[in-house]
Amino acid sequence: MRLLILGGSGFLSGTLAREARAKGDQVSILSRGLKPIPEGTSLIQADRNDLQGTAQALANHGPWDLVVDCIGYNAEDARQDLELFTSRCNHLLFISTDFVYHPRYRSIPQSETEAIYATEGYGEKKRAAEEVLLAAGTRDLKWTIFRPSHIYGPGSQLGCLPLHSRDPHLLAHLKKPSVLRLVGGGSFLQHPVYAPDLAKTLLDIPGRDNCDGQIFNIANPDVISSRKYYELISDILGVEVTFEEVDTKNYLVEDPRKAPFCCDRVQDLTLLKRSGLALPQTSLKDGLTHHIEWLRGTLKVPRGR
Repeated sequence: MRLLILGGSGFLSGTLAREARAKGDQVSILSRGLKPIPEGTSLIQADRNDLQGTAQALANHGPWDLVVDCIGYNAEDARQDLELFTSRCNHLLFISTDFVYHPRYRSIPQSETEAIYATEGYGEKKRAAEEVLLAAGTRDLKWTIFRPSHIYGPGSQLGCLPLHSRDPHLLAHLKKPSVLRLVGGGSFLQHPVYAPDLAKTLLDIPGRDNCDGQIFNIANPDVISSRKYYELISDILGVEVTFEEVDTKNYLVEDPRKAPFCCDRVQDLTLLKRSGLALPQTSLKDGLTHHIEWLRGTLKVPRGR
């Protein structure tokens, strides 16, 4: 398979590139070239914010079986995808987010269809990008949208909630008797997805016409409170941790932008299960163990993280 990844030097995109290379796929990376890219991939150097420059950089490349936009952020990026890849790839995947769901009006679990959407911030911008693809339809370009929640695994920092979200100092903090401050006491439910599992699902798309024009939530099976998440990490490390509750209301008064983190984030995976795609299966304990091993340096991930 010929694969193009937009932003292949990042966490998810780098994981996707390595998984694809392990399958023997031919992988190209569209990137500004500021970070190393995974070994065995080829670089197409461009800044996607420069539409004309990106089009010129891509002119002598392709077509591709699959294009995955891991860095699309807003409606302009989605329009760029349509302009650049219509008739130049068989299928476009756009990585959205569960933040498109309004934090105050989520269902448990939250389905893709019965939803009230975010009206500001990151989630609103991602939803605007989705709407561009929905309006375009799939006659000229097949596309699929995925809405992961918290993505974790080797290549990223650890942590899923404000105050300790992707905290580079978390393991060092937990090596000694520790107190973790958790908003809401860690009561909010999380539904993480392990990055290598997510990558395997994305790579299973080609040839599945039933996924054209579809939007899928995606997560691993485990649903867990934030407190249980950190307790599991401490169990893996063999350390003890105590928790201090941070009042949610006061926290959001100080930083209202964190509202999407301060709610139950449970995905309805019914549509994903019906799709026939490879499903994320790694248990949270196994995934966190691998993540911690990588952070400790005992599990190697190739350069280009």
